[in-house]
Amino acid sequence: MTTSLHASLRVLRADAAGLARYLEEQAAETPALMLTPTFPSPGEWLPRWTGLLPHGDGDPLANLQAHGPSLMAYLTQKIPVLFPPGPAQRIAFALAEAVEPSGWLGRPLATIAAEQTVGLAEVEAVLDTLQTLEPTGLFARDLAECLRLQAIELAELDPAMEVMLAHLDLVASGDWAHLARLANVGQEVIAARFRTIRSFNPKPGTAFSGVASPLREPDLIAREGAEGWEVSFNKASLPSMRIVEGAKGLGRARETIRLIESRNQTLLLVAQAILAHQRAALEAGPGALRPLKMQTVADQVALHKSTVSRVVAGAAVDTPHGTWWLRALFSVDMGADTGAAAMRARLARLIAAEDVTAPMSDEALACALSDGETIIARRTVAKYRAALRIAPGHRRRQRKAV
Repeated sequence: MTTSLHASLRVLRADAAGLARYLEEQAAETPALMLTPTFPSPGEWLPRWTGLLPHGDGDPLANLQAHGPSLMAYLTQKIPVLFPPGPAQRIAFALAEAVEPSGWLGRPLATIAAEQTVGLAEVEAVLDTLQTLEPTGLFARDLAECLRLQAIELAELDPAMEVMLAHLDLVASGDWAHLARLANVGQEVIAARFRTIRSFNPKPGTAFSGVASPLREPDLIAREGAEGWEVSFNKASLPSMRIVEGAKGLGRARETIRLIESRNQTLLLVAQAILAHQRAALEAGPGALRPLKMQTVADQVALHKSTVSRVVAGAAVDTPHGTWWLRALFSVDMGADTGAAAMRARLARLIAAEDVTAPMSDEALACALSDGETIIARRTVAKYRAALRIAPGHRRRQRKAV
């Protein structure tokens, strides 16, 4: 394999972080290639922040529509480990029932305390324990608390961060000068904290979606515009590149830029085809994913299937329902218009809604998922359940509270 072909394949299958490292390596060896870190304006924040910050439209909780169907199944497994049967466990399950798909609490603690006929301090004590669960930020009561929990975990909760979390309206508007005065630090410190905040996950519940990628800087952004869904590059994922005329390595610098631009064009073309097919999932969540084969996309964009496979290998797209792996949006046809990814989402919702004192067996779940056109085998349910990190029925069973 030639050096040029090896570089082309590496660039084609790299994710944003891997591509940034490749560019840094090339710039270090090529004086003619100059990199400049990109830093988005507050208006270019990723979709996962849309509607959350104080300048967003409408009720923040109303905008948290990301579907993490296995979140409740996860909580019903963890709560008995944290609390023995008794009042604290009952409070914990009541708090879990109040958790939005985003991972936030959707009801006031005072209301839950009144319904459980316990003191507010008892509910707060249980909440403190539940907030130690991974991913950090679950059971937060608002955005500031969600971010604070993540800052504490990373040892980033210094006075400057405290000021920013207390003034998220200024963060949303990008008023670094005002924030710097309040924190008594330079604007470069505020900018650094802003980058840290952008790396946090404001919707930790989305990690339980079957197509979610680990929290990371995505390559692409999907937004609904005036003319429908639009896919664009995440400007913050890669540094900007420019040629230094007259410097050594001019040819290599131009070849590097050509490779990156070619990769970006291919990725965008493939992503647009995938997301056009999965429009329903962009609107309603992973449960609405449709069957899609890689060969179908390859034929549509006039590329070889192997090229499509390489370019989606590490790429992720940020959507209003969380950050998804592009590769996870492909699934086999299982009859009617239901794909494997959508079937996993349906399975997880069934388990989340079951009676924890009499959980469904894999056989019962298979029957519930089957219909006149699609027959789901028990072993298929077992495979999908394991992929969703959900225990079998006998391990999900909880004794009735007394």
